[in-house]
Amino acid sequence: MLPPPRLATLDDAPAIARLLRENREFLAPYEPHREDSYFTDAGQRAELEAVLTAHAAGTMAPYVVLAPTGEVAGRITLGGIVRGALLSGVIGYWVAQRHTRQGLASAAVAHVVRTAFDELGLHRLEAGTLVGNTASQRVLARNGFERFGLAPRYLRIAGRWQDHVLFQRTNPRLEEGEG
Repeated sequence: MLPPPRLATLDDAPAIARLLRENREFLAPYEPHREDSYFTDAGQRAELEAVLTAHAAGTMAPYVVLAPTGEVAGRITLGGIVRGALLSGVIGYWVAQRHTRQGLASAAVAHVVRTAFDELGLHRLEAGTLVGNTASQRVLARNGFERFGLAPRYLRIAGRWQDHVLFQRTNPRLEEGEG
C-alpha cells in the first residue's frame, strides 16, 4: 500500500530542493524555465511559504508525494481553487525519475481527487499535459479524467509556448441542482 500524499511543510524544502536538483534534466521538458535559485533549499522554502500562504487563504492545497519508504518523492498541488458557482481547482504534479512507474503519481492524484470532492466540496477538477506526455495522460485517465480539449500555446514550457491536452473530472455527487 502506498502512503497518501501529505500537506507540504517548510521542513520539506531541503528534500524537495535535492529532488529538483537530481531531476533537473528529467523534469526540464515538462517545466517552465527556472532560475538557479529555484533549485536551492532557500528557493524551495520561499516556494513553500508562498503555497502555504495560499493554502491558508483556501486557494491551494500543496502536498508532497511520498515513496513507500516515507521519503519525499515529488509534489502534487491542487491550485487555482475557486469557490462560488465554479467550485473548481487545477491539479499539477511531478514525481522524481527514480520513483516513476511505481503508481505514486496515480495514487497521489486519486488522493487529491478524494480530498477535493469529499472534503473541499469541489465540483470540477482540471489538469493539462503536454501533447506528448502520455505517461501523465495515463495517470489522469486511470483517475477518471476525460480529455475535453486542446489548448494551443497554453503554457511556456522548456522555453517555448506549447500546446496542452486538457482533462477534467467532475464530482458525481454534485449533479445539477445539488450542492
